[in-house]
Amino acid sequence: MREIEIKQESIRLDQLLKWAGVAMTGGEAKALTQDGMIKVNGKIEKKRGRKILPGDKVVLPDGEVLTVFFRGGKNFVSRED
Repeated sequence: MREIEIKQESIRLDQLLKWAGVAMTGGEAKALTQDGMIKVNGKIEKKRGRKILPGDKVVLPDGEVLTVFFRGGKNFVSRED
């Protein structure tokens, strides 16, 4: 599991994909979401601006799971296979 610190209370899906290194550009993040390649909490999410909150689970095309959560007053993203 890899943790990535973020500094806001929520994060947009496209920002999360870039921050976690899944997409290198906003265009790549847009393509992943619009093509239905990303799931949020078990449902395909096609809105790249979807607000991701602590506890949300984002499943990537390869099955990897990103989970946003708080620890010690800071936000983190964990990566699981």
